[in-house]
Amino acid sequence: MTSRNYPIRKAVLLAAGKGTRMKNLTSELPKPMLPVAGKPALEHILQGLLSAGIREFLIITGYRSQAVQSHFGDGSRWGASVAYMEQVVQDGTGRVVELAREFAGDDAFVLSYGDILVSPNNYPAIQELWSAKQPSDGILAITLGEDVRKGAICIFETDFRLCELIEKPSETEIQQLRRQFGEFKPWYNAGLYVFTPLIFDFTARLQKSARGEYELTDAIRRLARDGRVLRGLPINGYWLDVRDPEALAEANRRFAVEP
Repeated sequence: MTSRNYPIRKAVLLAAGKGTRMKNLTSELPKPMLPVAGKPALEHILQGLLSAGIREFLIITGYRSQAVQSHFGDGSRWGASVAYMEQVVQDGTGRVVELAREFAGDDAFVLSYGDILVSPNNYPAIQELWSAKQPSDGILAITLGEDVRKGAICIFETDFRLCELIEKPSETEIQQLRRQFGEFKPWYNAGLYVFTPLIFDFTARLQKSARGEYELTDAIRRLARDGRVLRGLPINGYWLDVRDPEALAEANRRFAVEP
């Protein structure tokens, strides 16, 4: 079990993807840099993490990396420190996390996808859970109401300890889970985490999935199966996956009412 490292001071933001479903909207910008309520989605995430006391950031770039670096610079505009690493080969979320090994050092860190927006109060909630009396090796933010076949389904014990996770489960796999665990809430992996450097031991051993990628969720699943304690944190308020033009329009409508 890892020792407590509170408060968390570091965050890794994944901003390497083009976002092909955005079509011509990403011809000049990577998807996390598309504007929501007048500023990049990635900036909303950075500011939310700043509100939770996080000051050191590593942004993983790839497609149109200069657009990210020219906007965020060294982070001093926000009273933060921002560094960059480039994902040269787009071979999955499992491999991209490996790029954060040196940045993390011996510290726990938040990991966020650059196109996932949540109500800002969720970021301090992560710090609060990390400081709780129940020790853990990581945190997964989760939400209800999403089609788990398009993401990852998470099964928890009564104390929100992760016991199973399957990426893009088939209907057959969902039925197998019901036989194994009985009725359960279909929690959806929300793409916001806390990890300790232990995660690198598991990402380093990843094999490509049936989808031809090194998937972070495979490493998380193996962590849980290894007896490590991973806690679920239900999202409070909105959760938005800015995955396509329709979702981007919905995010802008939502932020017009509730920033």
